[in-house]
Amino acid sequence: MPAKLDVLVFAAHPDDVELFAGGTVCSLVELGYGVGIVDLTRGELGSRGTPELRMEEATAAADIMGIAVRKNLGMPDGDISNTVDHRIEIIRCLRRYRPDILLINAPECRHPDHGAAARLLADSVFYSGLTKIETAETDGQPQDPWRPHHVMHYMQSIPFEPTIVVDVSDVWEKKMDAIRAFGSQFHQGEFAGGDDEPQTFVSNPGFLKWIEARARTYGYRIGAEYGEPFLYRHGPIGTDDPVKMLRKKRPFR
Repeated sequence: MPAKLDVLVFAAHPDDVELFAGGTVCSLVELGYGVGIVDLTRGELGSRGTPELRMEEATAAADIMGIAVRKNLGMPDGDISNTVDHRIEIIRCLRRYRPDILLINAPECRHPDHGAAARLLADSVFYSGLTKIETAETDGQPQDPWRPHHVMHYMQSIPFEPTIVVDVSDVWEKKMDAIRAFGSQFHQGEFAGGDDEPQTFVSNPGFLKWIEARARTYGYRIGAEYGEPFLYRHGPIGTDDPVKMLRKKRPFR
């Protein structure tokens, strides 16, 4: 039985996590938490690179971030449908790794797969806690129900007012190194694509500048150099000790 993880991060495609929650993942790993990533598809509809190359790039990025687990469920890119079979695959992951915190795709995005993944994942979280939905490990051992205690959406192309912004200033370069591991996808003056490798929304030279600018914007709001924004699902967040919860002072007011 694999070890329990503190945090599990799901993504529609390889590189979603690195772009939009990679700093948070790096920070959590450095703090000693067990973190894993599950990519739903291989990104085979992407205009650049190949599914095989993207899998190699995802492995390299995982090594840079130092995560404990990276899986790919092989769902069809462009058809992340909310079916029983897809939910069962996700439920098996949730019950296997039993994370306390789940990070998932944005509820709305220019890419239809991202919103579809968010809906599929949110529904799977609920069903994963039901005792009458039975699943088993690969060795046939039955799995106990499990529902993560907290679920958060990371921000993608469409902004929302965040519930939480994570200070990722200390790991910003590591996050960027993980992004650069996807050499087929992003502009870095090194990928020698063929004539059929068009410029895309994310390979445009300005895209990574936008990623940095947004991180600086949200970081500034919390008094940090760089920040990653999240939307807490099914808020508000409860506490019985607001002083302890808010003890860390904001650097700027």
